[in-house]
Amino acid sequence: MPDIGIPHLLLAIIGGILTGWILASTRLRSLRSQEDIDMMSSELADRDVQSLLAAIPQAHILLTRMGDVEKASTEAYSFGIVRGSRIIRSEIVAAVQEVAKTGDVKDLELSLRRSFSGTARVVLSVRVAPMSGERTLVLFFDTTEAKRLEETRRDFVANISHELKTPIGAIGLLSETIQDCADEPEHVVTFAEKLQRESARLASLVQDIIELSRVQNGAALASSELVDVDDIVSEAIDRCRIEAESRGLTIVAVPTPQVSVVGDRALLTTAIRNLIDNAIRYSNPGGRVSIGVSRHEGEVRIAVVDQGAGIPDEQKDRVFERFYRGDDARTRDKGGSGLGLSIVKHVAADHGGRVMLWSEAGKGSTFTFIVPDVTPAVQNIEEEEAHE
Repeated sequence: MPDIGIPHLLLAIIGGILTGWILASTRLRSLRSQEDIDMMSSELADRDVQSLLAAIPQAHILLTRMGDVEKASTEAYSFGIVRGSRIIRSEIVAAVQEVAKTGDVKDLELSLRRSFSGTARVVLSVRVAPMSGERTLVLFFDTTEAKRLEETRRDFVANISHELKTPIGAIGLLSETIQDCADEPEHVVTFAEKLQRESARLASLVQDIIELSRVQNGAALASSELVDVDDIVSEAIDRCRIEAESRGLTIVAVPTPQVSVVGDRALLTTAIRNLIDNAIRYSNPGGRVSIGVSRHEGEVRIAVVDQGAGIPDEQKDRVFERFYRGDDARTRDKGGSGLGLSIVKHVAADHGGRVMLWSEAGKGSTFTFIVPDVTPAVQNIEEEEAHE
């Protein structure tokens, strides 16, 4: 056996230690790098989730794998869904547990009070979905308005079907009756008058639908012009005078000369006519419908006042909805399609204005049609032309 000597042995030992240290250091760096990679991946994933939650329009709740709230939007607290770090609505808790087991997305609808002391309710559409890291995402949004509009649409279908069916059926029966009693002139005259009334009713309904479609097409002011307010009020009254007389009502209007607005003459006349017609329908027989025009702070206000039963408070926010027809004083036997006030609202909005309602039980109602006043500008132009 050769003698390698102590120096050579020490060098061999030191070399082995250095090699082991180098290998251990390399391995340790490798492990740390993997931890860093995992940590960075986790941070990127969290960042992606936060970016996603910031971008989506729905209110949301992000839950940890243990079911605690990791992140929640303000609505989750205002609707009373989250308290502290927990979801307190049992329906959502059950859905979260089911999603955790199955891994499938689950949808549900939740109805709750808008406030703890109030009676109004809000409808929420809720979606629960699994996320990475065994977390769960709860999305929800308020569908109360959509539900209400859907109910209004269903009401319209029912009402409009009835309104169309009634005059169409009556016209058919009256036509057959006239044919059967052709040799009895007095009966022919009587039934012919009824036939004309039903025809007018049907024509009015169809016209309301056409007018509503027109004001909703976004081109209502394509033919704008300078309009004298007295002219449109007078024309609207003339269209309603026969109906008012048949109900024993008096229409009173005080002339207000030299008041002008800019807009579509036909649509403006239709809006005022609808307000007067509405007042006639819901006024008590022998009463009076008054129309007044005033100017106030850059606005022209056309007020139509009736002496009817008034509108209940719970219906005031809905009378301008398309096809809405309330109960009690605003029942189907008053006639009309339920489209008139919606047309008024759209015409006012298209002309840069609005409609105001005042009503009190037993004292009638006042609908005020408000649009921008251009009278001062017109007067200035007329004065300049007079000086030239």
